[in-house]
Order: sequence, then C-alpha cells, then structure tokens
Amino acid sequence: MSQTSGNPPRRRPLRRALVAVVGTLGLAAAATTVTSPSAGAAVPPPPTGWTQVFADDFGGAAGSGVNTSNWQYDTGTSYPGGPANWGTGEIETMTSSTDNVSLDGSGNLRITPRRDGAGNWTSGRIATRRADFEPPAGGRLRVEARIQVPNVTGSAAKGYWPAFWMLGAPYRGNYWNWPGVGEIDIMENTQGLNTVWSTLHCGTSPGGPCNETSGIGGNTPCPGTTCQAGFHTYGVEWDRSASVEEIRFSVDGNNFHTVRENQVDATTWANATNHGYFIILNVAMGGGFPDAFGGGPDGGTQPGHSMLVDYVQVLSAGGSGTTPPPTGGDRDAYGTVEAESYDAQSGTMTEGSSDSGGGSNLGALANGDWAQYKGVDFGSSGATQFKARVAGGAAAGVSGLVEVRLDSRGNAPVGSFAVGNTGGWQSWRTIPANIARVTGTHDVYLTFTSGQPADFVNVNWFSFGH
Repeated sequence: MSQTSGNPPRRRPLRRALVAVVGTLGLAAAATTVTSPSAGAAVPPPPTGWTQVFADDFGGAAGSGVNTSNWQYDTGTSYPGGPANWGTGEIETMTSSTDNVSLDGSGNLRITPRRDGAGNWTSGRIATRRADFEPPAGGRLRVEARIQVPNVTGSAAKGYWPAFWMLGAPYRGNYWNWPGVGEIDIMENTQGLNTVWSTLHCGTSPGGPCNETSGIGGNTPCPGTTCQAGFHTYGVEWDRSASVEEIRFSVDGNNFHTVRENQVDATTWANATNHGYFIILNVAMGGGFPDAFGGGPDGGTQPGHSMLVDYVQVLSAGGSGTTPPPTGGDRDAYGTVEAESYDAQSGTMTEGSSDSGGGSNLGALANGDWAQYKGVDFGSSGATQFKARVAGGAAAGVSGLVEVRLDSRGNAPVGSFAVGNTGGWQSWRTIPANIARVTGTHDVYLTFTSGQPADFVNVNWFSFGH
C-alpha cells in the first residue's frame, strides 16, 4: 500500500502465544453485508516449467478464521512504537475477529470493513508468515491472487482501499526502513473505481530515485467485468533471468506495467530486491491513497462490503535456485549450520528471517524445545568454542539457555549461553560460548531451557571453533 508518512505500517513478528482468533466483536453493521458470488475456482496447477512454492485456496467452514500456519493477523491502529494509523492515515482499527476476516465456506476469504453505531470503523489485514518469497538466481517468481474487490461504487464506496501487496523481509524486525527495503503493490483499488494500480516503492522518502511517496507506478482498467463486479487475477512476475532485472505487473494475464532495474541506481535496486518478501491482504478505510481521489469515508459510505479472495499462489521457475542446507550427516562443525536444517525437532517453527543473507530462522523457542543435527564432524583437533546467531523479543525478565548436547538429549550439555531480549525477534546478534573439547563425529542437539514457558529466542545459524 502506498505510504504517506514515509514509513510502512509496522508489524510485530508472530509468536506462538499470540496465535489466536479474537472473539466476535458484535458489530451492528452485519446487516449491510453484500453477498457476492463464489469464486468457484481451485488454485490452478503450475504451468509447465513452474513450481508451486506457496498456495492457499481458503477452503474451510463458513465463519472460520484463516489458516494460521500460513497467515498472521495485524491488529489495532499501529504497531507499538510505529507510526499512527499504520503510517498511511487510514482510520480503521484492524482486528482478527471473524466479523472482519473469515472464510465464506465457498472457497473464499472475506475481508470486511464494518462501522459501529458510534461511527468507528474496523477491518482486517493478514500477512504470510513466510517472508522468503524471491526469484532464484537467474530465475523468475510469480505471485498472484484471484480477487473481487468490494462490490460498491459511487458515494457508497468513498474511502474504501483494498490491496494485495508485498513488503521486503528486512522490514520485519526494523520497521523504520521503508521504502528502502522495497514494497511491491500488486493490486490497489480505491473509491470503487474500475482501476487497478500497481507500484514499486523503493529508495528514500520523500522524493528520491523512486519518486516517493508515489513510487514507480502504473494503472489500468480491469478488462471485461469491472474490478468490483467480478473476480480478476492480479499478478506480479519478478524476473532475474535477463541481464536487466524486471518486475512486471498484470491483470488477467495482461501485462500493463513494468519496472526495470536500470530505472534506478544499482544501490537502490539492490536494497529493494536482494532479499525475500512477505505477502499482505487488507482493506483499509481512508488514508493518503483515497484522499488523492476524493477523500476518506463519510456518512454516505456503506460498510459491510467484502473483498473476496479465491486463492493466493506463489510460483518459481528456472534459475539455479537455492542450495538446500545439508541434512542427515556430513556436516562440517566449523562451517555454518543453518538452524532450520534440523533432522528432527520438537516445539519449533521456521519463519522468514530479516538477518543478513535472508532465508529462514528457527523460531518460537521455549523451555523444553529442541532440534537435532545429525553427523556433525568435529575432526581430530577438537572444538572448544561455540557461537550462534540469535534474536529475542521476550518481555523484560524473560530469558533462557541455548545448550549444546551430543548424541542424546539426555546427555549433559557440553556448553551453553544465556540470552534474553536482544531488541526484537529479528534483532540479531552473534553470541559466543566456550565448550568442553569435542572431537569426532556426533549428532548435535540444540536444547532450550528456561524457568518459564514463554518463547525467549530465535536461532538463525550456529558454528563451532577451535
């Protein structure tokens, strides 16, 4: 979504303790909801040469929440310490209530703005847990969704701002690096107009090489049926296969806007593209974008019109890809062992990392959790040091131990270090520790011990030294 404050809407990384769907708010606006036709379409199979790397067809019981293995909710009017009104000037409160975000039972996600009797607006916004969506080296990435924007036009649509967009992974854990880390707006719509806008945000704000806060954008009418009256497939194809990298935007397969690497300086492009992205779906009410086309909601705006999402899909094609981290043995103790390359685990999760190099990290680590790494070769000279790349956003006073055990979780640790809050769940630091001398080849266990049940650490990688 285009920003007006120079900062994107702030978000907080998902923790296990926060994965919940808030109970129904009981807002009176339900009577104004417009029933729209079902999408009636499954996620299409990947075309020849493409591989599906993520998909959600939003199947499930009517009135249920989204799959929190795939999605997390943004709630409130800002993130703690972040810009008010999500940094865009929008006026709604985002919730995880099924009044605002739910499945319709016919294979669609509904995101529905509501207004209560006092005139207060609520709506919904979800984002993928994964933040590693980017093309392989020399390859292509396609992100698409089949969407019907809220079926409301004219004065009744004043202030509506539905969007399908992406933010650069380094945003998670920093929250003040927009627009430098990049934003890819695949579909924005406002005021019930039959127009789709697509934009790349990058560089500095205001102004800069990407003309912020407007960005490098293009727009087109929806072909055939209007954006409001029917479903359309909105997509972006990010292409690293040519000498000049391109980001191409389309609706129903028709390319209408392209941003090329050579339109900006090399540093600006690298800062915006040398990492993964996460995906966002939301409907805002009011803000800078609607203001540019007539203003925010007023007494004539009708609440209860849903954005319907049939599916979201991410595809990858070509390129050299990313070499998966080794598993099942033959690991060099003195190289970097990626934490997510475990052979077995309990209690952990994998999430996109904003650490240097991107990729994924092991997260939501709490008392009793563990991960196993088979066949770590320490050689004959012996390791006496251990270090790990960790981050923590635990509350004050919450901390725990990262321990190294060999061959069995029941064996005593050969070394450990304590860690607490590092400034955030994606605020990374490398912590060293001494260990008892280890030679030969062993299965390594990382175990996590704390005097309380709350999550206390994420781990990106670890290594050993002499």
